Amino acid sequence: MAEKIGIVVHASAGPGILHQLTGVVARLQGDITSVEIIENRPPEARVYFEIDLPVEADVLTGALRSLAIVKDVQVVNTFGRIYGKRVIIVGGGAQVGQVAIGAISEADRHNIRGEHISVDTIPLVGEQPLAEAVRAVPRLPRAKVLVLAGSLMGGDIDDAVQEVRRQGLLVISLNMAGSVPDAADLVVTDPVQAGVMAVMAIADTAKFNVSRLKRRVF
Repeated sequence: MAEKIGIVVHASAGPGILHQLTGVVARLQGDITSVEIIENRPPEARVYFEIDLPVEADVLTGALRSLAIVKDVQVVNTFGRIYGKRVIIVGGGAQVGQVAIGAISEADRHNIRGEHISVDTIPLVGEQPLAEAVRAVPRLPRAKVLVLAGSLMGGDIDDAVQEVRRQGLLVISLNMAGSVPDAADLVVTDPVQAGVMAVMAIADTAKFNVSRLKRRVF
């Protein structure tokens, strides 16, 4: 059975680095599930991979170190192991802060019990920046739920919410003016409660299930 590992490769910067590194992984039947170029400033590049690997990690690290461009290889815990599922909170600063209070407090309760949930926030103003942020959430690794915190959201943000929901992202909205609450999975009036419910919805250690709710506005 393949084991998911994280590795950081320190290599000489230049064209074709990824081609050489991924070629080694492919030869060992590894399945790359995530990749990020941490740094690429000559003379050195650092690349992070998460890989489902059917062989021992030492086999892969040895094969990578045999490449002329590779200076060092480190086996590290994956981001899923460390930071786990992510709650993303987007909107106005005051509301974002209140949602974060609820989410962080609830995540702490579950993380003590062995869960791994992290909370990310970004205060934004304006329809277009908010719509772009919503559409970007499914591209964020391990993002499981989006909370929209504001007093007025609609227009293209509404369209963006419907798009990301079709991609499987859970969207919670504060009870605000505009059309976004009608587009969200769940509408919560109290921002602290919205943060708490966002964490409960994705925690394996919770018994809360959005799909079983008999109403969607709280």
